Amino acid sequence: MKLAILGAGAWGTALAINFSACHQVTLWTRNTDQKVKIERQRVNQRYLPGVMLPDNLQLTYDLGVAIKTVDLALVAIPIAGLRQLLEQLYQLNKSLPIVLCCKGFESPSTQLPHQVVQEIYAGEGSYAILSGPSFAKEVAQQRPTALTLASKDNTFLKMISSQIRTPYLRIYASNDVIGVETGGATKNVIAIAAGISDGLELGSNARAALITRGLAEITRLGVALGGHKETFMGLAGLGDLILTCTGNLSRNRQVGLRLAAGMQLTDILQDIGHVAEGVHTVQA
Repeated sequence: MKLAILGAGAWGTALAINFSACHQVTLWTRNTDQKVKIERQRVNQRYLPGVMLPDNLQLTYDLGVAIKTVDLALVAIPIAGLRQLLEQLYQLNKSLPIVLCCKGFESPSTQLPHQVVQEIYAGEGSYAILSGPSFAKEVAQQRPTALTLASKDNTFLKMISSQIRTPYLRIYASNDVIGVETGGATKNVIAIAAGISDGLELGSNARAALITRGLAEITRLGVALGGHKETFMGLAGLGDLILTCTGNLSRNRQVGLRLAAGMQLTDILQDIGHVAEGVHTVQA
């Protein structure tokens, strides 16, 4: 397939590297300087240092060029920029199928990603949600990873889930868009809490309690929003929650650790240098 990965942060770059093993991929960044640096160095030094880009991966800062003649666009940007990018995509090619790879609730609307799509596209086009336990660095290094792809369109879901998998990336299909999105958004909040708990040295028991009771709360919220209870026992729920609460590559866990150490939130976010979606999701 011909794929456009929209967003050259850590996650977008990781997906582009992984998919390049099996597909023709173009990575888009809105930052012209970033495009030039990545293309010259063949490394995304800011977001994914030390991981080389494959020779067949193309880069561009022109959105029209990025999506020209592609079969599918994967949107891998922070949710704060999702609406603006989707509006641009709609104007350029409203029929282009898209996969949303962002997690969180839009602020201040508190809408989930698929609701933003529905508002802009008004039922036109096909879309899916990609989520699950996945650190960008490990995906870029082609370490085994399993993700959930969710869509209400069974035909589209079956086609895409079978085609975008790679030898290192296993894709499981789901019809529960709301459940998959809710799990992906709310686990970041619990991860911040887990980081605070660990930073205060409250112990493994406290962390286990936070994860377990956090999952119960996430499930209740997700079901109330229209998700399926069983979704939260899978990759997009329990799997993502465990990874984000315990893995040191988790930005949200790192936020909690630094808060426990007495740092100010603004300093923490500047120090991390990446978007920690849980900070915004807490408000929602």
